[in-house]
Amino acid sequence: MSNTTADNEALPRWSVADVHESFESRSFLDAKERAGADVDRLVSLFDEHGIRAVDGEVTEATGETADIVISEFNRVSADLDILGAYIYASVSTNSRDQVAQATMSELDPVESKLRPLMARLSDWVSSFDLDALVAVSEQAADHEGPLSRLVERSTHQMSEAEENLYAELSNTGAGAWGRLQQEVTSQLSAEVELPDGPERLPMPAVRGLGTHADPAVRKAAYDAEQVAWPTVEVPVAAAMNAIKGEANAVNRRRNWSSPLDASLFANSVSRATFDAMQAAVTASLPDFHRWMQTKARLHQHESGTLPWWDLVAPAPVSSGAMSWDDGIDVVRNAFTGFSPTLGGLVDRAIDEQWIDAAPRDGKTGGAFCMPFVGDRSLVLLNWSGSAESAQTTAHELGHAYHNTTLADRTSLQRRLPMALAETASIFCETLVVEAGLARLEGDEHRSERLALLDIDLQGTNQVVVDIRSRFTFETELFARRQRRTLSAAEMCEMMTEAQADAYGAGLDQSTAHPYMWLLKPHYYGSHFYNWPYTYGLLFGLGLFAKYQEDPERFRSGYDTLLSRAGMDTAEQLGEAFGLDVTDEAFWTASLDVVRGRIDDYVDIADSIGS
Repeated sequence: MSNTTADNEALPRWSVADVHESFESRSFLDAKERAGADVDRLVSLFDEHGIRAVDGEVTEATGETADIVISEFNRVSADLDILGAYIYASVSTNSRDQVAQATMSELDPVESKLRPLMARLSDWVSSFDLDALVAVSEQAADHEGPLSRLVERSTHQMSEAEENLYAELSNTGAGAWGRLQQEVTSQLSAEVELPDGPERLPMPAVRGLGTHADPAVRKAAYDAEQVAWPTVEVPVAAAMNAIKGEANAVNRRRNWSSPLDASLFANSVSRATFDAMQAAVTASLPDFHRWMQTKARLHQHESGTLPWWDLVAPAPVSSGAMSWDDGIDVVRNAFTGFSPTLGGLVDRAIDEQWIDAAPRDGKTGGAFCMPFVGDRSLVLLNWSGSAESAQTTAHELGHAYHNTTLADRTSLQRRLPMALAETASIFCETLVVEAGLARLEGDEHRSERLALLDIDLQGTNQVVVDIRSRFTFETELFARRQRRTLSAAEMCEMMTEAQADAYGAGLDQSTAHPYMWLLKPHYYGSHFYNWPYTYGLLFGLGLFAKYQEDPERFRSGYDTLLSRAGMDTAEQLGEAFGLDVTDEAFWTASLDVVRGRIDDYVDIADSIGS
């Protein structure tokens, strides 16, 4: 079901006018001026107290310095984050807003002064025995987890002068190239040959047609994509080359043996944990291929494999259509089954205008949730009128709930590694799926159950199988970029090879999507922003199993544990939940839940087809 203009107008849009009325308002101009002055004063404070690599012993004066510096760093960082989120609320929903784009660029020099201070703080903290520092500083004691990470980070830093220079140059380097990708792709439209006649649509809306009930519409949308993306492949390939080339150079100077090692550190995940997860994922791929083959039979594809345009198609036993109100009801009811507080978040997000739901020209694709003021978030969606969109809504509101648990944490304490940031979002998605499956027991609900399993498994397929293809692609991309720049055609070839490896016998390889490297913003904003999604999914399933074992005990500690996601490593967080994430058996057990759903899906599909 595609959204009409009238439908889109009825969907919620977020509002940030209660914080500042506009970019010209006195309050905003004051906040922007104050942010610049605060960062300058923070730099002076670091200079005054010698916050850089030093030689010395921990004294009472060292503790006093730590208290002052950590407290002020947190305050300035938090204020700058709010200012950046306010501006990005306009940029992400309308990349054609030149005032917003210019205002965002004005913030770049301010942020480039702040970033090197983290490196200086890392060097300073690592100059001392951390246990001794914690003993004399209340702030250090409160931030022991983040500071221990800074100590480790100090071994992977360039000199202070180099870190300063890189922070400044990144505004005209990777940062600028990333914005180019966002602007080019968000402003692209395509003409789709719909059954009722051709219609030009923004690309988020075109991609949203992948969940349409009519196979002709899905195929038309796929065809339109394959025509539109090549028109922007040259500038976006240039962006990819620049960003990954810069990353290779900086990682080399920071003494990382590989970009993956840098990614693992950034996500607070050990290599042992990562390898255990990847081994379990590799073993699970044939099960996903089996699911795709079953789905292909349901959609009557004679090849026995699934074409790309049907990967997220609704099961043919159901239209897959869902109104906004019905979707919100599904999410609210599932959340309330866990706790009234979680359920109440849904209404609060709507009533307080946290959500921007409609796809439109100039709006960034996909979905995200970013923290804003206090315990409030901003949630961007591209609602396509499908049950799959309801799952995405649950996911992003899960992030919003996580942000409420972080509201009283400091800036250093809530720097979430992406792998752990997915904890609440995946858990909330699982709540929606499990509530639906529990409601649809019995033969009389076979079709509805199949439809729900289809939505769940297509999402899981994306997070396990497609993410695997993206990880394979990016690994090869980094390796080749060490030697030379790559053409758009070469990136397309690498992407289809990676898809063949991951999707295997489940996908009709002649329909693979060579331009997935171009349209995914993750490649352009960070590195290996793919495997943490798989981590989040499988960790979330493990959490749900713990919840089912002892619901009351789980609820009682859940919020506190979420609030520590920026303070503990992945292994420490898992241990707090009673989970050993270094053990392949843990990941296999989570994937066994998925295998069970695949078995259920296949059994129902076979019974319907017989």
